[in-house]
Amino acid sequence: MNTSDVLAHRLRNQKLSSTDFAEPAEVVRWFGAVQAQDFNGAKWALALRMREAKNAVIQRAYDEGRIVRTHVMRPTWHFVAREDIRWLLQLTAPRVNMKSGSAYRMFELDAATFKRSNKVIANALKGGKHLTRSELKTFLNRAGIAADNPIRLAHIVLRAELDRVVCSGPMAGKQFTYMLFDERVPASKTFGRDEALAELARRYFKSHGPATVQDFVWWSGLTVTDANLAIELIDRDLRKEMVAEQLYVGPRSRRTATPSKYSTHLLPAFDEYNVAYKARDLVIDGRAPLSTWDALGPMIIVDGKAVGTWKRAGNKVITLNTSNALNKSQKLAIATAAERYTAFLGSDEQ
Repeated sequence: MNTSDVLAHRLRNQKLSSTDFAEPAEVVRWFGAVQAQDFNGAKWALALRMREAKNAVIQRAYDEGRIVRTHVMRPTWHFVAREDIRWLLQLTAPRVNMKSGSAYRMFELDAATFKRSNKVIANALKGGKHLTRSELKTFLNRAGIAADNPIRLAHIVLRAELDRVVCSGPMAGKQFTYMLFDERVPASKTFGRDEALAELARRYFKSHGPATVQDFVWWSGLTVTDANLAIELIDRDLRKEMVAEQLYVGPRSRRTATPSKYSTHLLPAFDEYNVAYKARDLVIDGRAPLSTWDALGPMIIVDGKAVGTWKRAGNKVITLNTSNALNKSQKLAIATAAERYTAFLGSDEQ
């Protein structure tokens, strides 16, 4: 296996070159979690991995709670299937809290304050209510918990997410809302810690592999020790190969799916194809004027390689910094990918 093989396998496992998924929750469940601080971009990321999807389909799955947006694994938002959110938070919330510790201390947020704020938020949401962060701020201030500073408020709500007090609710117009976790998320199977480690590793390497241990550590937020233990627990399910003096890990079985008619993709910012790996230089076409930092933004991917960046202006897609080495057929494929994005948006964009 060489680096081209690594990218070909990733395209397939990431469901960009083949997919049988018809529902957004299927995609999220396959990955385990999908980074989603760019909400509209993350919806497009799911659609790219479905046979056919419109923005409204993804939005409905979110509003109905079949996919949930919360802080998990790393201190950022992810989409998670509702049946996975409990065990994922149980496993990874302690690490997210640890990484957020300096911010907690900066804003004088201690255990006693969080106990009070969680109670205030829970009482405000009880009975199936869904409230915006601004509305929660009002309840917190009334209870004597200072919440006017938007960053302090953000960390108060972050802790409520990590403590499984709240998670995302349906949109209120263009505003995000929160609901009580236990009212939004049905009871689901629980895992012991080793079981959860094994399941997280299984999801990652089957959907993102081939990848390195360092990639898995970055994506999961786990310690190196826990990441290695997780890999050891599912060792018989994995295939390990050396490529360019680097050990890559991927799924042993190679699931087949319907081949995609698209070889070119307009990936959103923070797409799993780029953000889920610590080392991102592998994906960048050396002929394109791009950096590994660019790989976190909206990328044009041709046959697995990033050849340029793109952005949207109104209803049009504008390409930027595109490799001069592109031929006519590749340029036409990029135009087709742009049409696919426009069709996804439809007339009901959120």
